[in-house]
Amino acid sequence: MGDPPPEGITVGEDGVARCWWGAGDPLYRPYHDQEWGLPVADDRRLFEKLSLEGFQAGLSWLTILRKREQFRRAFAGFDPAAVARFGDRQVERLLADPGIVRNRAKIEATINNARRYAELAGEFGSLAAYVWRFEPDPQARPPVLDHATLLQLGQSPESRAMSRDLRRRGWSFVGPTTVYAFMQAMGLVNDHLEGCARRPAVEAERRRFRRPAQTVG
Repeated sequence: MGDPPPEGITVGEDGVARCWWGAGDPLYRPYHDQEWGLPVADDRRLFEKLSLEGFQAGLSWLTILRKREQFRRAFAGFDPAAVARFGDRQVERLLADPGIVRNRAKIEATINNARRYAELAGEFGSLAAYVWRFEPDPQARPPVLDHATLLQLGQSPESRAMSRDLRRRGWSFVGPTTVYAFMQAMGLVNDHLEGCARRPAVEAERRRFRRPAQTVG
């Protein structure tokens, strides 16, 4: 028998080593293997993820993942321009929708953030260009990302900076922990653990990824 996997790594019945959380609920495996950590430059996907991370506050990501398709239907595919036009009638519709998290403050924050999106994209050219300004310097990252280290990374200097700046611009439900989870998922950092089969693949994608150019309006 070989050595046991490092702490935080689970080897599935398919023989693939994954971060522990990606080997739990069946919904987590494809999310872990096909989405989490891959760099993203599409504004709608970025806005969706930042919105859903806001809805996650106080809940588990699995709760949101189970409701993600209904969230997409309810929020017009997270098209910021469409969500920005939501008014009182749409808020009441969302509050009556059992397929999403029916929290008025989070619903109203998502609509507010969609309205703020246009200002931010107008200034930087896109949400992607704005977001990737906060990508951490690789030299500032932990040299080895093991389970114990990851558990200490609930936020970072960059997530705190992005959170402060978004809040200054009028965005809501964008605290530093929410922003760091967003950065993990959208590939601004590679937080797959050492020993996870996805870590080198995600790092290769990050090397190939073309960072969006900032065009100041």
